[in-house]
Amino acid sequence: MIRKDRNALAAAAVIMLAFGLTAFYLPAIMLAVGEVSPIAAGGVALLFIAALFIVFWLRARSQQGKED
Repeated sequence: MIRKDRNALAAAAVIMLAFGLTAFYLPAIMLAVGEVSPIAAGGVALLFIAALFIVFWLRARSQQGKED
């Protein structure tokens, strides 16, 4: 495995671990936010899903300029 592949694998693992932990606690977060506003709780879920795609999209864009 070359260095570039190893770095990409490590970055993806860290990102997935962070999002996995957030997903584990997301129901509790949504219930807490839902006490204030049910619409805000839905917004939290929407932001979580959007953030996952945005992070990987930004990572892909940053890697485009670094290709050999």
